[in-house]
Amino acid sequence: MSRRFTPAERAALWRGWKSGLTIKEIGESLGRRGCSVFWVLRRDGGFEPRTRRRAFRVLQVDEREQISRGLAAGLPLREIARRLGRAASTVSREIARNGGGHAYRAAQADARAWQRARRPQRCVLARRPRLRNWVAEHLQLDWSPRQIAIGLEQAFPHDGSMRISHETIYRSLFIQARNVLKKELLGHLRRGGFMRRPRANTASHPAIVDGISIHQRPAEVEDRAVPGHWEGDLLMGGASSQIATLVERRSRYVMLVKVDSKNTVTVTKALAAKVRQLPAELRRSLTWDRGSEMAAHKEFTIATDVKVYFCDPHSPWQRGSNENTNGLLRQYFPKGKDLSNISQTELDKVARQLNERPRETLNWLTPWDALRATVASTS
Repeated sequence: MSRRFTPAERAALWRGWKSGLTIKEIGESLGRRGCSVFWVLRRDGGFEPRTRRRAFRVLQVDEREQISRGLAAGLPLREIARRLGRAASTVSREIARNGGGHAYRAAQADARAWQRARRPQRCVLARRPRLRNWVAEHLQLDWSPRQIAIGLEQAFPHDGSMRISHETIYRSLFIQARNVLKKELLGHLRRGGFMRRPRANTASHPAIVDGISIHQRPAEVEDRAVPGHWEGDLLMGGASSQIATLVERRSRYVMLVKVDSKNTVTVTKALAAKVRQLPAELRRSLTWDRGSEMAAHKEFTIATDVKVYFCDPHSPWQRGSNENTNGLLRQYFPKGKDLSNISQTELDKVARQLNERPRETLNWLTPWDALRATVASTS
């Protein structure tokens, strides 16, 4: 039978978790099995439990020892209180609630006080049904907890009872013991899962030959000042399936393209057909990783008049908007899912949902509104 984690081990476990260590690495550092670490994390939904602390104003264990010794010596209550620097009524209540002068024991009194001080309070969603229903309804619409928190402020600007932080929503989802949000709502989160966890992006991309480096992009691409600059990648599924994703850098507007294979001719032809549907002011550049699917980038540029710039090897953050969008798309297309049966109509529907969601980075505009406003201002 495995032994319990000591307080020091639990503290080290949570420090490792918050610093981004894997469960295996945490287990090895503590000399414990990974499954033991996993169950500690899962029970609390990936959130470190708050450490209980004794309030400074309450009686401390050494003060209770002095009360016990004073009673044994036959001292009056007022004299015991004077020596402690406490009110006589405080000492009187302490003795009365713990069996009286003859039965008072310091250790037992302190343990009972620690237990009484717990007073667990129901979380805010349990206390406010109207707020809980609003949150649940918008989770079902695939809003993120952060979008819900901001949406509440905009929908109920003068109602303080309709307020909640996004972290509280995550806690209520991942800590099912709260019993306020149904477990099924976890499926509406962007990245799914059953506990809050740090994430690290890793990528491995094959080299591309004869490509224009990202460092040669015009300055207007970097500062997102002008619309029409895109980032792209393939989102991989199971059974060697994939879809192409395009994100406009200024507005975060998303387009999804069905591709039947990773072959460069197939990919560039499908992308060119999609890009040619855009107005000229939205066809300026495309930034891609160094995947061989864009080996025919010259043909793509000839067909669309859109220059292609390639990221440095192993540098997915250089197309950060696209990486973020691919993470959001995993809510609809989980890893391992066969994407070959997904139609272009279905892809357009998913893209529309993403484009009609408010985004914090756009000051809570939707990508569609941001794109429309940008195009109007530059026309």
